[in-house]
Amino acid sequence: MRVIGVTGGVGAGKSRILDILQTEYGAEIIVADQVAHELMEPGHEGYEMVVRALGNSFLKPDGTIDRPLLSALIFHDQNALETMNGIIHPMVWKTIKDKISSSQADLIVVESAIMGREQNDIYDEMWYVYTSEENRIRRLKENRGYSRERTLSIMKNQLSDEEFRELADRVIDNNGTVEEVKAGLEALLKDKGRKT
Repeated sequence: MRVIGVTGGVGAGKSRILDILQTEYGAEIIVADQVAHELMEPGHEGYEMVVRALGNSFLKPDGTIDRPLLSALIFHDQNALETMNGIIHPMVWKTIKDKISSSQADLIVVESAIMGREQNDIYDEMWYVYTSEENRIRRLKENRGYSRERTLSIMKNQLSDEEFRELADRVIDNNGTVEEVKAGLEALLKDKGRKT
């Protein structure tokens, strides 16, 4: 089994990389954000602990979390953000470890926008999806309707290119055509060494 972490900033095109790895290499894909969403569903421990810690002002009448309301709360209150992250992040990484240990797949790819040294024991290598700032701005405008200002504001709150590169064992250049990206991925998967 080979476990690869994939990270990169907003608009870098991580989804394209995951799609190729899944369809062409049969990779099992685990997306940290999806795991976090599942943990925040009613009946899950993460949901119970977050509501206990932060109250119920962000719940819909049916008891589910109103994500825009929760986002507004945590982005305007640093303590609330730290409290929620302190609860959910350890649960996310424990769940991911459990999924990996129970998997039969030869290749597992764990995607997360937030990766740090503390997750080093989860994967065999970390890949950073690099896309130029201008390409990211253009893609987010075309695909999500984001303004340049909104994209730049999100980027400002993420790791810089240098910080991502420091965390990564490999860099995938995602500025080119699908064929170029596929060729780059094929080369990375053939070479099991470290740091390029």
